[in-house]
Amino acid sequence: MPGGRLTQQDRQQIALGLADGLAYAEIARRLDRPTSTVTREVMRNGGPTAYRADAAHRATERRAHRRRQSAPRGPQAPEQAYGRDAEAVHEYEETFTTVMTASGMPTMPARVMACLTLTDSGSLTASELVQRLQVSPASVSKAIAFLESQGMVRREQGEGRRERYVVDDDVWYQSMMASSRAIAQLVETARQGVRVFVSGTPAATRLENIARFLDFVSESTARAAEQAREILRSKPEAPSDGTAPSGSERIRQ
Repeated sequence: MPGGRLTQQDRQQIALGLADGLAYAEIARRLDRPTSTVTREVMRNGGPTAYRADAAHRATERRAHRRRQSAPRGPQAPEQAYGRDAEAVHEYEETFTTVMTASGMPTMPARVMACLTLTDSGSLTASELVQRLQVSPASVSKAIAFLESQGMVRREQGEGRRERYVVDDDVWYQSMMASSRAIAQLVETARQGVRVFVSGTPAATRLENIARFLDFVSESTARAAEQAREILRSKPEAPSDGTAPSGSERIRQ
């Protein structure tokens, strides 16, 4: 199996395979590469529908250039905590960022969220984020404002007058509840529209259907988040065969 980085020709083959509707595993087999390599390459460069070979190659070169610029000077880079592989950590952070971006999160908030989530302390100052991401303080500030609005980070007072931005262990619960509240606002707005457009008319009926659908989604989201939170906070019971049940299995129980 060949080692080293993907070449531009490899990326062109990946793009052709995606256009032909091939699975990642089949593309990887044709390139004689691990499936994870192809999956990571596609997800960090726009996903299967937006992947472009030339753009992906240029983006990879830019990332490599940024890494060289931000690499510590000296004979050796600082060791990663717990003996982690520095390159693997960096690759994973990029993949994590790309997946969040593909889910709809803006790029800079996704980069900040990944940086905070993958830090053992779960918290960083603005200056630490600026240094790690090699971006401007204004970019960090805007990203934090967005993440706060989604209930994904919070501020706490650090040493001196420095604020720290924190990702809590139940961040996704907080985010889901914020999403549920936002959907509930849409429900209320849609129902206001029913009165404005006169109940029974085509426009009002459309708004009523929107309200009914989103009301169900909002309640279901909040209920599922509460249930999952309680389950994950409790100690799971090991089954008789010694294997741990999955999250979905515990919820069904």
